[in-house]
Amino acid sequence: MTDPLFPSVFDALTASPAEAANLTARADMILCIRDRVASWALSQDQAAERLGLTRPRLNDLMRGKLEKFLLDALVNIAASAGFKLRLHLEDAA
Repeated sequence: MTDPLFPSVFDALTASPAEAANLTARADMILCIRDRVASWALSQDQAAERLGLTRPRLNDLMRGKLEKFLLDALVNIAASAGFKLRLHLEDAA
């Protein structure tokens, strides 16, 4: 018996392609936002204020806690971080 292969870890962890897509989008956004925040060289309090977040919420974001952020919240945070958002869709493999 062989183990099934999955396109991503999220495909292996979720029950549907929609859930996997949502987690993938959230993870991608968190990584981009986290890199942007790190590039600012600000204190956590200053970075949190700039993003309109509390410091504990910023800590959750910086630690990659996907379960604490909905996609729409991440869109708002990304905009506050100075990103211009575009949606890119691809055919499923």
